[in-house]
Amino acid sequence: MIQPPPIPATGPLTGLKVLDMSRVLAGPSATQILGDLGADVVKVERPGQGDDTRAWGPPFLKDDAGLDTKESAYYLSANRNKRSLTLDFTTPAGKALALQLIGHADVVVENYKTGTLGRYGLGYEDLRDAFPRLIYCSITGFGHTGPYAARAGYDYLVQGMGGFMSLTGEPEGQPLKAGVAIADLMTGTYAVIAILAALRHRDHTGRGQAIDLSLFDTQVAWLSHPGQFYLTSGHLAPRVGNAHPTIVPYQTFATSDGWIILAIGNDEQFARFCHLTGNAAWASDPRYATNQARVGNRDSLVPAIAAVIQGQDSQFWIDALEPLGVPCGPINSIDKVFADPQVAARGMRVTLPHPQAGGTGPGGQPGAVELIGSPMKFSDTPVNYRQAPPTLGQHTDAVLQDWLRLDEEEIRRLRQTGAL
Repeated sequence: MIQPPPIPATGPLTGLKVLDMSRVLAGPSATQILGDLGADVVKVERPGQGDDTRAWGPPFLKDDAGLDTKESAYYLSANRNKRSLTLDFTTPAGKALALQLIGHADVVVENYKTGTLGRYGLGYEDLRDAFPRLIYCSITGFGHTGPYAARAGYDYLVQGMGGFMSLTGEPEGQPLKAGVAIADLMTGTYAVIAILAALRHRDHTGRGQAIDLSLFDTQVAWLSHPGQFYLTSGHLAPRVGNAHPTIVPYQTFATSDGWIILAIGNDEQFARFCHLTGNAAWASDPRYATNQARVGNRDSLVPAIAAVIQGQDSQFWIDALEPLGVPCGPINSIDKVFADPQVAARGMRVTLPHPQAGGTGPGGQPGAVELIGSPMKFSDTPVNYRQAPPTLGQHTDAVLQDWLRLDEEEIRRLRQTGAL
């Protein structure tokens, strides 16, 4: 089949070369953002196996026969706008090839355990003199220093160790993790910020540097105002379920046919809510007139509000409160999220051709895969979607020809050594 010409990058990082030696979620989520921003991201994967998350299913992408492919939904979530190259850097030829690729990269992103790449001469200290402009971003569970440096880190463990789970769940229930891998994803986001800052520094000085990011540090930083609550007061922020420790009413309420979120952030909003519900006296009652008073008297106010809210269906409250500027919204299941007209209007659901997907995709090409779009909107250098998450080794030959100018015979010889 004749391949369509590549779609040119349009984002602000067009021309940047990123060697992605990461797998699972924190690193791949970072490099997907860089790819969305226009960088040429080459994903280095182990021959025959690839990223661990390729096997993390079901569900898997379906082929024309309706059978599972080897592309899991988990893998598809974090590997758009990349090219896949298989490489075994534990072999002599593979290591030599890795060094050549690093020499052509602006950024390396890796998330091996502390010291792993150093054993193969691919740590930052091994590379810094030969490649002084290189930005080398390491993502680990606990960082390269400290008593936990040698430990493996996992999102779930870090949510617990970093205090997040102590804040999540009903007051008398068990601590709960988030339904999304927040420690991984936030570390990936911080990695992008750090890489962009290092690129800015390199623009001024010509020097690259190492970036040491950990899931644990990120989770601690992400404690935000509950963490500051403790540092300021010496007391632990209470676990309040779907309520808020310092704003009332700011929580879920049952309606006659489901649930809504009522998120009243100031006294003026509260007064408008009270007038709408026929309880104007609440707004002048000294127990409830200010947010500070409402927090102190939530035990009497919240049940009274709950009784009012339950008298109407969810859509009634959304329709009635939105024109008044009183924040109120539904609790959508994910199918409703992707059916929301705002999601369509903002381009947050995208479709890309995929060589293993069933059906016929755009322009008569192979079937397509649906993906979650990027939230970044630029006026002059827009994010675009050039490449579906690649199959294992899909671009090995193309990358070696493009980055290193190797010919077919040289690539064949590398395959014979087991490097590819």
